[in-house]
Amino acid sequence: MTFQSIATLRLVLWTICFSSIGLAPALAIEVVVQPSKPRLGDTLSITVTPEPGEQLNQAPTIKVAGQALPVYQISANRWRALMPTIAIEKHGRRSLLVTGNQQTRNMVLWIGDRWFPTQSIWLPGNDHSGTDLEFDRVDAFKAIVSPKRLWNGPFQRPNNGPLTAGYGIRRIYNGDYSDPDYHRGLDYAGWAGSPVKAAASGQVRLVGREAEGFRIHGNIIGIDHGQGVNTVYLHLSQINVKEGQMVQKGQIIGTVGSTGASTGPHLHFGLNVNGKSVDPTAWLTGGFQ
Repeated sequence: MTFQSIATLRLVLWTICFSSIGLAPALAIEVVVQPSKPRLGDTLSITVTPEPGEQLNQAPTIKVAGQALPVYQISANRWRALMPTIAIEKHGRRSLLVTGNQQTRNMVLWIGDRWFPTQSIWLPGNDHSGTDLEFDRVDAFKAIVSPKRLWNGPFQRPNNGPLTAGYGIRRIYNGDYSDPDYHRGLDYAGWAGSPVKAAASGQVRLVGREAEGFRIHGNIIGIDHGQGVNTVYLHLSQINVKEGQMVQKGQIIGTVGSTGASTGPHLHFGLNVNGKSVDPTAWLTGGFQ
């Protein structure tokens, strides 16, 4: 059963039991999904709360297309799961199953389509392949899910340079179409040596260098912000942090460079949710508390 409004997708679930047969009534729960009209690349926030005056003391279960999402308590009586969508998945219907307060309900989400442009890039040299080392380490970093939320409020733009490439762009590298890959973040054309700042508070969990085999990513920093959310900063000229270090939102962590697969000085900024590369834009403009 689905009820949709302009601002939110609000689903109020009621179970009616009859006192004549001696059954205690189950408590109503409210499920809110934002944004109300998601598109490919968006992060969906699915929150579950009880009816006013009631309690929801145990974590609900939230499944999308049969896959359980990690659920975290974000305040008293309020639980949330973050659902990532990416540029190259199919748009359309998704089943949503929410169980809480002894209730189980089936609902439907609709993920809208989105057009992404194509960009042609010419990389210098002949060998543009990555290494197993860099891909394995980046994949391991993206899979980190720590339970404590370390960020607060909207994320901060990591560099003041102009935005030169958006999320989801399909690219042609040296005449070859990179399919089914897509641009997994935002590019900022900061001048070489300009500061790169942490988009949000967190813990540095990945530091990699071009000299160590990061031929695609170049010098890279990965920050874990908790609850399956992390950010990456690529092509750096300088790295100012170490793995395990705690950083604050706005702290300078490195400088813009052109290491790795790069045509010139710029910062590639990526944001991952539950291991998937989503569009960082909503996190920078509004965020998820």
